[in-house]
Amino acid sequence: MDDVAELVDRIWRTDAASMLGALSRRLGDFERAEEALSDALAEALKRWPGEGVPDSPTGWLVTTGWRKALDRLRRDAVGREKALLVAGEAPPEPGVDDRLAMIFACCHPDLAEPSQIALTLYAASGLSTAEIAAAFLVPLPTMAQRLSRAKRQLRERGIGFEVPQPHEYAERLPAVLAVIYLVFNEGYLSSGRSAQRRELAREGVELARQLADLLPREPEVAGLTALLELHHARAAARFDSFGRIVLLDQQDRRQWDAATIERAVLRLGAAVRLGQPGPYQARAGIAALHALASSYENTNWADVRALYDRLHVLDPSPVVLLNRAVATRFAVGPSPALDEVDALGDRLAGYHLWHAARADVLAALDRPSEALASAERALELATNPAERELMSRRVGELKRQP
Repeated sequence: MDDVAELVDRIWRTDAASMLGALSRRLGDFERAEEALSDALAEALKRWPGEGVPDSPTGWLVTTGWRKALDRLRRDAVGREKALLVAGEAPPEPGVDDRLAMIFACCHPDLAEPSQIALTLYAASGLSTAEIAAAFLVPLPTMAQRLSRAKRQLRERGIGFEVPQPHEYAERLPAVLAVIYLVFNEGYLSSGRSAQRRELAREGVELARQLADLLPREPEVAGLTALLELHHARAAARFDSFGRIVLLDQQDRRQWDAATIERAVLRLGAAVRLGQPGPYQARAGIAALHALASSYENTNWADVRALYDRLHVLDPSPVVLLNRAVATRFAVGPSPALDEVDALGDRLAGYHLWHAARADVLAALDRPSEALASAERALELATNPAERELMSRRVGELKRQP
């Protein structure tokens, strides 16, 4: 029984999106599809230990779920008309299009961002409501309500479970990519009480890889996937044994996952050759320059700076310019870097990393008292525990300077 339960759990985590997508597309209702599949999972736990696991477990679950859905429709006065329409149809066969359709439905731009994230993790990653609530540090009832509201919005707004046509990608794909990026970033460096949630970051990487498999000719999908892989390849070196952040210049590069870096760079190269530049490809290019450098000092900072210029054209933001200023410090010098940082003060004065970057540049210019003031302000604004600990150490170092 334990083996069957583990198998069912594994199938749900790997194939939830395609199974839910197949049933939702046919039924036109995510919640009905979810109920039907839950019934099928319960049936599998009851029957498989004695009857054996079928040759196609996923197909068995969807077929059983389809039959369960028809039974529910026939018992439901509201659903009887729908039952008459679909009763003669063959059970759906889940496939790649169903997984893709489910991801696009979960990330539909009509849904609020929190709903997009919750639904994507629930339906496409197979995480439970409790796991998603724990990942985002919200009470279980709150997350359950969020998911319920999102499912209701799918139904009420008539959001379909169909793969968008290629001409619709420009409108629909950015929301999908943004949600996956948010999922990864929340795990990579949490905004809550935990420093990081590596399991959530892994979910982000896997979602990106799934999407890259589904859309192999979309360069921005490959760019995002390469970006997340490059960041995730450094996960083992980003925190020390005490849970403290280890900055890039101090990381032991021998702990980096060289195989993942190599695959990510190849993926990015193939995307760039398609000749359709985008912000995720630019970000991945910057990450690749860091990942391929033999040391922090030997990083090609001029190329990093140039890529930030390109990124700012594609995705203008003051944070991009702040990162460019950090590259300017090493490519040109700390004095022009300070000018670039200070030029952003009116837009980033409430951002802790602006003050942290300013502290580092001021320290490089041998202006310790000003650097200390900036570091103390960064500490005041930081919320992540690991970042606060890092800034506290930086403040201590500056205070000890003569």
